[in-house]
Amino acid sequence: MAKETAISARAQQLFKTLVERHIQDGQPVGSAALVEASGLGISPATARNILSDLEALGLVMSPHTSAGRVPTARGYRFFVDTLLTVEPLDQQQVKKFMDKLDLEADLQGLLHSASTLLSSVTHLAGMAMFPRREQPTFRHIEFLPLSENRILVIWVVNEREVQNRLIHLDRPYSPSELQQAANYLNAEFAGQSPQAIRTALLQELRTARKSVNDFMLMAVEMAERALSSSDETGDYVLDGQSHLMEYAEMADMEKLQRLFDAFERKHKVLELLDKAVAAQGVQIFIGEESGCKVFDGCSFVTAPYTVEGKVAGVLGVIGPTRLNYERVIPIVDVTAKLLGAALNYHRQSPSY
Repeated sequence: MAKETAISARAQQLFKTLVERHIQDGQPVGSAALVEASGLGISPATARNILSDLEALGLVMSPHTSAGRVPTARGYRFFVDTLLTVEPLDQQQVKKFMDKLDLEADLQGLLHSASTLLSSVTHLAGMAMFPRREQPTFRHIEFLPLSENRILVIWVVNEREVQNRLIHLDRPYSPSELQQAANYLNAEFAGQSPQAIRTALLQELRTARKSVNDFMLMAVEMAERALSSSDETGDYVLDGQSHLMEYAEMADMEKLQRLFDAFERKHKVLELLDKAVAAQGVQIFIGEESGCKVFDGCSFVTAPYTVEGKVAGVLGVIGPTRLNYERVIPIVDVTAKLLGAALNYHRQSPSY
C-alpha cells in the first residue's frame, strides 16, 4: 500500500471526513457536503479531484445510484490502520460494563452475558467463543457392544479422564472383534493426541484399503467414526443478530438468510475466531479479509480473553463495514478483559 501512505494530509482529512459521515448515516457523501464538513476551505471542484484520486487508489467508490462516494473495504482498512484514534474507556464506563456482566452465572451464562452486553452497547451482533481446552492425550480405548449396531466407546485421556461416546456402525461386531480393534489402537496410538490419531487413521483409509486385512480396516474405520463423534471444534454463543437488520445495507433478506445460515452452521465463524485466537490483541476483519464470501460487506472486531495467563478464546462483534470502529474497538477490548477476569475468578468452580 505504498501509494496510500503517500496520500497528502489534505486528502487524508477529506477521506477521514467521508468515512465518518458514511459511518454516521450510511449514505453516499457528495463533494459539497464534504467541503462543508471537513473545514478544509477548498472548492467542490478540488474535492472532486481528490475523490477521483482516492477512487483510483481503491479507497472509495461511487454507487451507480448516486454521485456521492462511499468507502470500500480497502478504504476502511486504510482508515483503521492509518487515521483512527482509539481512546480507552474511562473507569466509570468500565464499572458500568462490569455491573452488567452476570458474574454468578455458569460458563455458558457468563459468555451469553458478555455477548449480550456487546450487542446491547454497540447495536451489533455480539459473540463469545467458549474457552478452548488443551489437546488431550489418548491413553486407552474400549468398545462395548450394545443393541442395534450401537457401540459404546470408552476413552481414557490424559491421566484419568474418562470420556464416553456412542457410535452407530453398519453391521454388528462380536465382542472378540471389538477387543481386537481396541488392542490394535491401544498398541499403536497410546500417548498421541486425538487429532494426530485421526490424521493417521484417515491416511490409512486413503492409502491402505487394498493392502490391509479386514480386521485392520474395521479397527481404523471404527476409531475414525469414534473420533468424528468426539471431535471438538469448539463453539460460541451469539446474541443480538436482529440488530443487523437496523442497517439498510444488510436488510436484504437473501443476504441476511445466508449470514444467519453461517451463524447457525458455525464452522465458518469458528474458522474466523480461530484466526483471531492465533493473533495478538484486538483483530479487525473487514469485508473479504474474513476469507468467506458470505461475510463480504461485514466487519468483525474481536479481542482475546485470557485464563491463567493464556489466551483461552475470543469475543467480539459483527456488523456492517461502516460500523463505528473508534467506539467499538475499546468496548470489545474491555469486555474481553472483564470476561477473562471473571473466568479466572471462577476457575476453581466445577462448572468451569
